[in-house]
Amino acid sequence: MSLSKLVLRSMKKNMKHYYLYFFALIFSVTLYFSFVTLQNNAEVLATVDKSGTAKAGFAAATYMLYFIVLFFVLYANHLFMKRRSKEIGLYQLIGMTKGLIIRLLAVESILLFVGAIVLGMLAGFFSSRLFAMILLRVLEKEALVTMTFSTEALQQSIVVFAILLVIVLVQMAWMIYRVSLLSLFSASKQADERVKRFSPLQMFIGFLGLVLIAYGYYASTKLFDINSQGNLPLNMMIILATTIGGTFLVFRFSVAFIMNSIRLKKSGHLTVRDVLALTPIMHRMKGNAKSLTLITVLTGVSLGVTTLAYISYYSSESSAYSQVPGDYVLLEEHGQEFLKKLEENNIAFDKRDFRLQSVSASFTQLLSESQQNEDNPLFGLEGIIYTMPLSDYQQIVPEAAVSDNDVILTNYGGYMAEMFPLEKDRDVVVTTGGPEETMEETLHVKDVQHESIISGTVTSGPGGPIFVIPDALFEKLATHSSTSEWHKQTSINLKNKSDLALAESLYMQSNGENYSNFIQSYEEERKGNIETLGITIFTAAFLGLAFLMTTGSILYFKQMSEAEEERGSYTILRKIGFAEKDIMKGIYMKQAFNFGVPLIIGLLHSYFAVKSGWFLFGSELTAPLWIAMTCYIALYAIFAVLSVGYYKKVIRESL
Repeated sequence: MSLSKLVLRSMKKNMKHYYLYFFALIFSVTLYFSFVTLQNNAEVLATVDKSGTAKAGFAAATYMLYFIVLFFVLYANHLFMKRRSKEIGLYQLIGMTKGLIIRLLAVESILLFVGAIVLGMLAGFFSSRLFAMILLRVLEKEALVTMTFSTEALQQSIVVFAILLVIVLVQMAWMIYRVSLLSLFSASKQADERVKRFSPLQMFIGFLGLVLIAYGYYASTKLFDINSQGNLPLNMMIILATTIGGTFLVFRFSVAFIMNSIRLKKSGHLTVRDVLALTPIMHRMKGNAKSLTLITVLTGVSLGVTTLAYISYYSSESSAYSQVPGDYVLLEEHGQEFLKKLEENNIAFDKRDFRLQSVSASFTQLLSESQQNEDNPLFGLEGIIYTMPLSDYQQIVPEAAVSDNDVILTNYGGYMAEMFPLEKDRDVVVTTGGPEETMEETLHVKDVQHESIISGTVTSGPGGPIFVIPDALFEKLATHSSTSEWHKQTSINLKNKSDLALAESLYMQSNGENYSNFIQSYEEERKGNIETLGITIFTAAFLGLAFLMTTGSILYFKQMSEAEEERGSYTILRKIGFAEKDIMKGIYMKQAFNFGVPLIIGLLHSYFAVKSGWFLFGSELTAPLWIAMTCYIALYAIFAVLSVGYYKKVIRESL
């Protein structure tokens, strides 16, 4: 029989195995080709080119995506080869050499790759337009995206998957050459571990895994403390090592120990649910520990990165407001032409004037005793803090009140307030004036507020904390204004938001008249944030989806493989009288563990990782975190439902 006929017969016989592997290949090609097509789409690049980070972001994401595809295909190929181990052993029994078997499987793999690349590119071509529309929607851009076939994407994808094919063939040859004939017939059972009792050492190691994870979580909450800033890289490595190591020990020892303890408490009186849930989980944990650890870590990393990117995007409005606290901000007497244009076009607006007078102070006086150390960047820092009269502040907070030398510290928020909090009920000595005429006052910080009052984006405008002081004290400080910095800002808020489009048009005209240094637009700041962060959230979400689909598919593939291996057990149970619903109770528990435990631990990993430094990326945590987690849970649930459906199909066919 010729090699070609043998290949065709083998592929026909293994069709039920091939569709799983074939799907993995098509899915990988679709993801990669759709992304590189989007990367080379002229309309998309022209629209997002203003962000300045589009090309770099796409390029970095492409490398990450290839890593995901490589991992996914190699793992799927490993499972596929494991399922065909008996077939390969039979080939050797009838006299076929390992070299001939490798050539047979190589021809099959090449045919599968060619078919998957063709179908995957077709699917990727049509899906790329959908992804392009999603990207433009995220960026709040209006553009017509046409479906154009990119030859650059075609060439890049062919080269990438040709390299991947070579890697797969090497993996396949290595797996065949390194195993013995006997091991091929028992490959599907090598992961099982018959456990009757656990030694004290194994129990201790299992408990140590839980301790390591708990320590990693605790250390993450202290990662950005002032006392830890000097050892930040080392602390991050320790947290990463303890969390990943603890996760492996939990899957390798803790889970099996818990399952075995439950089984021993039943004194041999096991129900069908116990046999189908507790026992398989316990016996397979040795072989599954590495893969479940990898899936859990990948889930935590991808969800954490996606959540942080979404926090930045979700916080784009609040971030813009912290820079421009009003529809428009004018500096001193400049921008009066802009106000005239608003009045000429009958655009109603509210106007608030803020007077600001600078004083010099030491930030050390505002730090708590625990923060007063050399690792704190604010320790020993002498700088300018602006003061505002109470009457101006009452335009925003009418109920605010201060007297004598009491002050309210405000306009201090964001990551600075999280990392370097300033305390109230502290005395601060401030000075103003020149060397010849210096004025010194001792102020008492009555309260600390974090809302944005003054813009820090206008040229020469103030930023950082502001002292709200009594008007009399402000006038007293103002007598030294000739030798100190003096500022005035005007905040403009439109009464009718429907006038925003016209006002933005007038603002752009003012920019053309060299007012850009003296007028700041909230809408322009917000759109700038959207353009900058839109690429980041899109690529992060795309890669997160790829990671999620990869890990979910791997878990699904593993469950399909286990279902086929356990088909004989289901036949026996059906023959002795157990109904389908009785068997499915154990399957539900097993799938709840196989999908639920890695997901829950991955969610915890990502939660503590995000919680440790989310304030560096934005001002909103709760909503982005819950939205991202809900999406991950929903997609994992889909894979779990598919897995349960496949088990139900196998059980029905077992009798």
